[in-house]
Amino acid sequence: MMESLLIAIDGPSGSGKSTTSRLLAAKLGLGYLDTGAMYRAATAGVLAEDVDDDGVADYVRGADLRIVTSSDGNTLTINGRDVTAEIREPRISAAVSRVATNLEVREILTSRMRRIIDEHGRRIVVEGRDITTVVAPDADVRVLLIADPDARVARREAELAGKADREAVQDQVLRRDRDDSTVSNFTDAAEGVTVIDSTFLTPDEVVARIEGLFPRHG
Repeated sequence: MMESLLIAIDGPSGSGKSTTSRLLAAKLGLGYLDTGAMYRAATAGVLAEDVDDDGVADYVRGADLRIVTSSDGNTLTINGRDVTAEIREPRISAAVSRVATNLEVREILTSRMRRIIDEHGRRIVVEGRDITTVVAPDADVRVLLIADPDARVARREAELAGKADREAVQDQVLRRDRDDSTVSNFTDAAEGVTVIDSTFLTPDEVVARIEGLFPRHG
């Protein structure tokens, strides 16, 4: 067993980050952190407590945000309220960029993400928008996972299973990427980051390609 195996995976919505990351974590016995879920949980709290834009950063700074980093999926609570299911609702997807593009919020949550990584002894798969460049640029494996926009929208439609029409899904996927790209670059790979196009790959094939990037010892 390698002492450290920190895997950082970035990419746009619908590129397969979550599925790939959970599969890797389960296969390798690693922790799994969905950083996007942290922004969604913060958004759920902001909406529930009717926090205005000027108060968002202070709210997130003071919030008791807890996350269970299981490879089966992350469980999240904010100020004692379980929001695990709620954060996948279309209304959260429609509002999350309001929180995720706040630079103070990003600094606050980035610090929390790094603490979680350290608590796992750097044996964890972390996925999001700027993991390879900001949160964990020193990760053992750094991947930018991409896919064709049509494929990404289709995947999100299947995930939502009729909870939103195609126009709403396109807005969630493409508009959110556009908004988030103003504060994070997840379309171009930084130096040392491997690009994997998942458009025509199965999740298992993506996992196999990432495993091929693992550092070799001895």
